[in-house]
Amino acid sequence: MYIGRFVVVGPGIGAYRVSSRSFPDRRVVDRGGTLTVGPTPDAPETDNPYVSYNCARRVETPTGEPLAVLGNGSHVDPIAEKLELGYPARDALATPLLALDFEKDDYDTPRIAGVVGAAVATIGVVRRDALLVEAVHEPTLVATYERDTPGPYTLEAVDAGAAASEVLAADFEHPVCAAGATVDGEGVSLAFDNGE
Repeated sequence: MYIGRFVVVGPGIGAYRVSSRSFPDRRVVDRGGTLTVGPTPDAPETDNPYVSYNCARRVETPTGEPLAVLGNGSHVDPIAEKLELGYPARDALATPLLALDFEKDDYDTPRIAGVVGAAVATIGVVRRDALLVEAVHEPTLVATYERDTPGPYTLEAVDAGAAASEVLAADFEHPVCAAGATVDGEGVSLAFDNGE
């Protein structure tokens, strides 16, 4: 099954996977503690605005709470910025998702995102017909296609690197690269797996 890009978040752990039929020549790179999806050096040139973006960021709230944000586009940055200003996770997700709306491409691709805290996670999606944001207490997946409503997902990983590798190896078509995050009292750890 092809479900496109997807996010899995639960308390203390999260992951994001790029799956793509149209732009498979991409990878995740670490740019100063922010994980960014972008083209590989040998990728064909494209002017598609949805190919490159920050997919995972560390956040510290005004109260010192560590959080991680994961998602499939330019909405990741404003979500992180709202969390840094002290917005609750629900509002920090809902506001940018509503403002930016689904992607204006040939498929009306939904925007998906998650916020991972040590004790609770929040997941969100905006698609043509709905904006859904909910707190979750077990690993939950939302994808751009087929599974575009949050639902339970089994994630066995306990660290960021394993989370990235586990979702990259998940049995969905056209895997490209993945990012993982863990959050605990020590802070946020980020990792990625480009399948190399």
